[in-house]
Amino acid sequence: MAVSGSHRPLTGPQAESWTAEYLTARGLRLIERNYRCRLGEIDLVMAEGATLVFVEVRYRSGKRYGGALASVDRHKCRRLLATAQHYMVEHRVTGAVRLDVVAVSPGAAGPQAEWIRNAIEAQ
Repeated sequence: MAVSGSHRPLTGPQAESWTAEYLTARGLRLIERNYRCRLGEIDLVMAEGATLVFVEVRYRSGKRYGGALASVDRHKCRRLLATAQHYMVEHRVTGAVRLDVVAVSPGAAGPQAEWIRNAIEAQ
């Protein structure tokens, strides 16, 4: 995704759009953006083959406070799992699912991503 003034930090919605395009270019199919329920929100719901993929996008413009990945703490993981389970019940999902995290950070030539598949597992 080309962001005008690509050296400027992204906003949260821009990081989510950029991530959707990044993952689509790698073979995933976008199903839904910003799924919300009373338990929380999931940024992207995608599919990779027969697997439903819930994606949490984390963007930080710098490494202060540990960067994007450090912001996915135990509390956030629990909320994501609960929200994903709600989605699965609401949409009667019975197949394979996983929760991925994509950490987006600014780079010299534009945004860069660290994609962690199956980053959050049910406890």
